[in-house]
Amino acid sequence: MMRRRLLLVPLVITLGAVITACATPPPIGPPYNPESVTVEYDFRDGKHGWKAGFAEYAKDMEMQLESGLRPLPAGLGIDATAFYLQGMNRSDDLFMFLTRNLTADDGIVPGQAYTVKYELVFASNAPSGAVGVGGPPGEGVFLKAGATSLEPVPYLDETDYWMMNVDKGGGNSGEGDAATIVGTIENGLHAEDVDLSNPPYVTLERTHEHSYTVTASDDGEIWLLVGTDSGFEGLTGIYYQSITVTLEPVA
Repeated sequence: MMRRRLLLVPLVITLGAVITACATPPPIGPPYNPESVTVEYDFRDGKHGWKAGFAEYAKDMEMQLESGLRPLPAGLGIDATAFYLQGMNRSDDLFMFLTRNLTADDGIVPGQAYTVKYELVFASNAPSGAVGVGGPPGEGVFLKAGATSLEPVPYLDETDYWMMNVDKGGGNSGEGDAATIVGTIENGLHAEDVDLSNPPYVTLERTHEHSYTVTASDDGEIWLLVGTDSGFEGLTGIYYQSITVTLEPVA
């Protein structure tokens, strides 16, 4: 009997080690080497899932808001459509924006942090050096871009004012973790050289790296955000021609 017990002891230990090894849980979290994601949207081919929105104005204000695909102005010499946004800034702080989500189908990894870089092509008729109520039509309107894990949507606050549910920065020149300043929409044409009653549009290109990283949701979703924040108390109309975004994973 004693010999049998001595033979059984090492066998039990060996089986226990095997069971322990098999029970080790798999690693969790994003992979160690996620890839960068680059997406390009050319609005001559449609909206590509982008949606327009407006915020920072009272519900009863008449803001002349318009949005959607439109042919580019004839003066640009480009036979194509662009995503047009328009608003009369009666609130002195109108935010007009486009937003679209990226998902795991686009290569986004759940829980992964990314830096966000933009290449924006848009047309503006706001000349440089013009004078406007509240601020100039070019230098007083700030282009912003960023990203967030939460869908950017306007909501009515307790004062019946449309506000954003994400931090795109207070005031027209403020910044937040959902959007930072790319620049202004002045198009480089000097005000004294153009007909201010019908100023021409100019196509502009801007590159921008968002100052904050964005972390994908547990479902692998990130929302892109591009818009204008206005201090110019007049009518602004802008044509977004294309948006290219590159997301680089943060180690």
